[in-house]
Amino acid sequence: MRSKSVPITDDHIHIDPVNGNGLKAAMEFQRAGGSHLFLVSKPSSSFGIYPRSGKEFAPVFDATLRVAEQIRDLGLVVFPILGIHPAEITRLSEVMPLSETIAVMKGGLDLAALYIREGKACALKSGRPHYEVVPEILTAANDVLMHALSLGTECDCAVQIHAESGPCADILDMANKTGMSPSRVVKHYATPDTPLVPSMIATDHAITMMCRERMRFTMESDYMDEKTRPGAVSGPKSVPKYTRHLLGAGLITEEDAHRIHTDTPMRVYGVDISL
Repeated sequence: MRSKSVPITDDHIHIDPVNGNGLKAAMEFQRAGGSHLFLVSKPSSSFGIYPRSGKEFAPVFDATLRVAEQIRDLGLVVFPILGIHPAEITRLSEVMPLSETIAVMKGGLDLAALYIREGKACALKSGRPHYEVVPEILTAANDVLMHALSLGTECDCAVQIHAESGPCADILDMANKTGMSPSRVVKHYATPDTPLVPSMIATDHAITMMCRERMRFTMESDYMDEKTRPGAVSGPKSVPKYTRHLLGAGLITEEDAHRIHTDTPMRVYGVDISL
């Protein structure tokens, strides 16, 4: 069993009262031993929105913040992450010119950055499609990602990246070009070989190896909270459940757990994580 002195932090989770289980999922996380979560905004399509300007992402961000307050009322600590899902570039470019799509996505990131400057969120979400796209779309997506990294530098906040599987080493160069410290660029759904900060799915078998090598990483469920895809990517209990399993089996130490759930996310996001 884990010590009650160890916070358990999910670095990437969605809670959706409209399309998913909502607060029930947050309570499952809490009952399993979870204490802190990074609540990531969902794509605009989850709200039936086809934004024609950056300002039209406001309902998405406002809904995320309302859910965050509801989760806090349960006694959990919530850190909102706001931004634009990279798959938006495919959806939006089907109904508007690519140049306009880029402008809309950058405008949405500008709006998210405003929320961060106001202290309503702690980090930006951006990236590029994790699926194969034509070169023009990839170039445009990298343009949007560069804008997000520049905003991260300006706002002095972390940027969480959704991108293809693998190291994504070129994003390291992109971050350096914008003045963004790679130690504050998180690769969501990571593999251990990324030069960015890996956020590992809780069930990933590489976690024990990474702990033995004292690598810095965070842990996530990537729970989507959609009734049409129950349990995807992993359930809301997965981070506390697998942390407890690894501790109980002696596969990781409490020091490892503190590094995963407290020290690393505090360094990356500049937030306080304590019980």
